[in-house]
Amino acid sequence: MSIAFSTEHLHQHDRVPYWVDVATEAFFKHQFSAKNGDFAGSLTGDWLDNLYLSRCECTPCEVTRTRREAARDDIDDLILGVRVDGRSTISQDGRDHSIGKGTLYLQDVSKPLDIEFLSQSTTIFVSIPRKVLQARVGQAVTSGVVLPDHPIAGLAAEFIAMLSERASLLDDRLKPRLAEQALDLIALTLTVGDASPTLSSPRSTTLIRLKSMIDARINDPVLRPADVAAAAGISVRYANALLAEENTSVERYILHRRLEHCRRALEDPLQAHRMIGDIAFSWGFSDLSHFSRRFRARFGMTPGELRRNSQPQNAP
Repeated sequence: MSIAFSTEHLHQHDRVPYWVDVATEAFFKHQFSAKNGDFAGSLTGDWLDNLYLSRCECTPCEVTRTRREAARDDIDDLILGVRVDGRSTISQDGRDHSIGKGTLYLQDVSKPLDIEFLSQSTTIFVSIPRKVLQARVGQAVTSGVVLPDHPIAGLAAEFIAMLSERASLLDDRLKPRLAEQALDLIALTLTVGDASPTLSSPRSTTLIRLKSMIDARINDPVLRPADVAAAAGISVRYANALLAEENTSVERYILHRRLEHCRRALEDPLQAHRMIGDIAFSWGFSDLSHFSRRFRARFGMTPGELRRNSQPQNAP
C-alpha cells in the first residue's frame, strides 16, 4: 500500500496526532514529541517487492521506541536510513551516533531506540525483513553507521534515492530484480563500509567475509569449500565451524545460495524465455538431474512446476 501524507493543510493542533498515526502505520509503534509548536512533516512510501521505501521530511522532533513497544510489536524489520539533509542523533545498543548529510545508518526495530531530529531533515528509509538481510550478511547485523566519506556509501545512497523516487512508476515485473540489486548493494555497504558497530565480534566479521567470497564465486561449477575458505583467509574447518552456528556448512551454504538464485530466476517473468537448464548451469550446477532433485527437495516442487505457478493468472 502506498502512503502519501503531508501536514501542510492540517490545523497545527491536528498535525502531531495525524503524523503519529501515519508514521506508526509506515514504520513501528513509538513515542513522538515535536521540538517546537510549529511541526510540519510529509511522508511518501511504496513497496519494492519485499522492501518498503519511504521518504520522510520533518521539522525538529524526537522519536522514541520503548522496550515495551518493541516487545509487544510483531514487526521484525531492520531499517536503513539514508540522510539526504539535516542533522540528527540516534541512540541504540548503548551507542550514540551523530547523523549528517550522506550518512547511512541501520536501526533494529526489535530493540529500544531514540532518534532526535535536530533540524529540518529529509531521510529515505528502507524497511527490510530481518531474515532477508541476514541471509546476505549473517546474524551479526544489529545497528550501525556507514559514514558518507566511504565511496560505497555514496553509491548506495544514490541508488536508494533513485528507487524511492521511481518505485511507484516501475513495472511490477521489474521490482523483484531491483529489490535484489538494492539488497546486494546494502549488504555490500554494510560489509565493506565503516559499519563496525553492526558487527558483534571478529568472528562475525569473518563470517560476513566468507559469505561474500561464496557469493562472488557462486556461478563457478568447480567451486570447492577449500577455494572460498582460502579466499576468506581461513581454513575449511574454521569456515564450517562458523556456518555451523547457522546449522549449515560451506558445501550446504553454496548449494543453498545456488538454489535461491535459480528460484528467483524461475520466478522472474523477464527470464521466462530462458531454458531451465540454462538457468541451472549459469548458477554453478553442472548436472541437470542433480539440480532437479536438489531443487525439489528444497522447494517441494520441480523447477518447471515452480515456474508455472509463478506465471500471472492471465498468462497463456
